[in-house]
Amino acid sequence: MQVEIPWVEKYRPKSLSEIVGQSSIIERLNSYARSRNVPNQLYSGPAGVGKTSSAIVLAKALFGEQGFKQNFLELNASDERGIDVVRNTIKDFARTLAFNADFKIIFLDEADALTADAQQALRRTMECYTKTARFILSCNYSSRIIEPIQSRCVIFRFSPLTDAEIKKKLSEIAKHEKLDVEDSAYDAIVYASEGDLRKAINILQGSAFLGKKITDKIVYSVSSRARPVEIRELIKLAFSKKFIEAREMLTKLMYDYGMSGEDIIIQVYRELIEMDEKAIPTRVKIDLVNVIAEYNYRIVEGANERIQLEAMLAQFMKYS
Repeated sequence: MQVEIPWVEKYRPKSLSEIVGQSSIIERLNSYARSRNVPNQLYSGPAGVGKTSSAIVLAKALFGEQGFKQNFLELNASDERGIDVVRNTIKDFARTLAFNADFKIIFLDEADALTADAQQALRRTMECYTKTARFILSCNYSSRIIEPIQSRCVIFRFSPLTDAEIKKKLSEIAKHEKLDVEDSAYDAIVYASEGDLRKAINILQGSAFLGKKITDKIVYSVSSRARPVEIRELIKLAFSKKFIEAREMLTKLMYDYGMSGEDIIIQVYRELIEMDEKAIPTRVKIDLVNVIAEYNYRIVEGANERIQLEAMLAQFMKYS
């Protein structure tokens, strides 16, 4: 029996032309592939926007499938983040000659997790092995990479994918998997994924386990997200000083959808900003964002989620 692999891997891009979005970046990477030469690179951006896929398909374009296995080293810096990894694993790989190529590529995923000492050691390694190795560093926050490393790299800033780009890719997968996906379900996946294609594909696969027909209700259930209209109803109840009704709605969100306190606060923030000016004026929104920030901090620091969320709703009533 053939084992079904996760769709994130099944539909991972196999060439630069298959990367979703990031058109200007892909154009520059294609020029590197054509010239058969690459500088050290730093990929910065949020999760699920194509950083790892871009590094892998660029290496395959340069080396081919056989050469890729010999000349490409992928390390996840969040697992192996100490100075010993740089001194041993990376240096040992970088000092040997490439197989049927001019250089090797060392890809460090989540490089912003490297310790300060490891980054200083990496800086020196990048200098010493320029002739035999090129480095591609991937991170969510480029500010956590020391300046000497940034200055040695060409920086590519990956942006979150647009709604249209995510929907197009999801519809291709749905067609291949013979799924019947409603338009409202696509909108729900886009809402829940927030520009992260990997998360969007995982939500689609999770929904597909429940049947070939996919609705927005299934998507919100699988992604542990409330419908935007329900979050807005929660805000309106609190703003109307209907504390008991707002508290009951909060209970429903936490137990029906299995949402954490932080999930609810993030959705409340998103929906508050989008609400109509007539419902909540901008000057009041500014005060409410300050309240949300305070209770988000309390929850992150370990306070009881239920008590803090109810206290936040009580604070909302002061601004009605």
